Amino acid sequence: MSTEELESEPHPITGQPVGLPVDETPAQPPGPVTLVGSYGGVEKLAPSHRDDLWEAYAGHDEIWTYMSTYGPFADAEAFSQWFATRLTLADPHSYAVVNLDGRALGIATLMEIRPAMRVIEVGHILYSPKLQRTVLGTEAQYLLARYAFDTLGYRRYEWKCNALNAPSRNAALRYGFVYEGTFRQHIIAKGRNRDNAWYSMLDREWPARKEGFDRWLAPENFDAAGRQKVNLRALNDTSKSRQ
Repeated sequence: MSTEELESEPHPITGQPVGLPVDETPAQPPGPVTLVGSYGGVEKLAPSHRDDLWEAYAGHDEIWTYMSTYGPFADAEAFSQWFATRLTLADPHSYAVVNLDGRALGIATLMEIRPAMRVIEVGHILYSPKLQRTVLGTEAQYLLARYAFDTLGYRRYEWKCNALNAPSRNAALRYGFVYEGTFRQHIIAKGRNRDNAWYSMLDREWPARKEGFDRWLAPENFDAAGRQKVNLRALNDTSKSRQ
């Protein structure tokens, strides 16, 4: 993005271009909430979710490949030890994605939490095969974004992933995040180089994204066989967003 494309105004004294004024009221940190949707919900990760999650994850080593520091786990005991460490962390703040029967099928977190700057990231997303490519999987992302923007008051919502993780990169665009660039040799993950792809969604973009999610999640968007009529990526088209 060139300086000509940046939003600015003249400094009142020097006349130099400076950023627009921003409300400096801090955002709120995420908490132990339950976010209820039409297809399931998102709730604070708890010991009661452990067995459901292990059942959903067991035998699927591929879901751990792009996690930078942990997984896969050889057995339930190893998973349980890791799971216990997630329960007490404030950042990342972990949530279980549960179906209408209350069964946990995946984890997502709000992390890199900076209330003073009103910036937060959604990450450490671990969807089991039972959750991947489902309406609930998408609805969970909608619920977390709505919570971050509408309830907690964040102005920037981030998505970062291994640049080689094509499904995650596609998901970011489908959900309406804008690609910002790739940080080369950003970290060492499990003994390997990791370039990180960065995406964001801003508070001023959220109303349009929210409308897109609402239209996609509406029952009338699905036929009798459960097939979507309108594609979410088309509804959340970011091609006109400022790059």
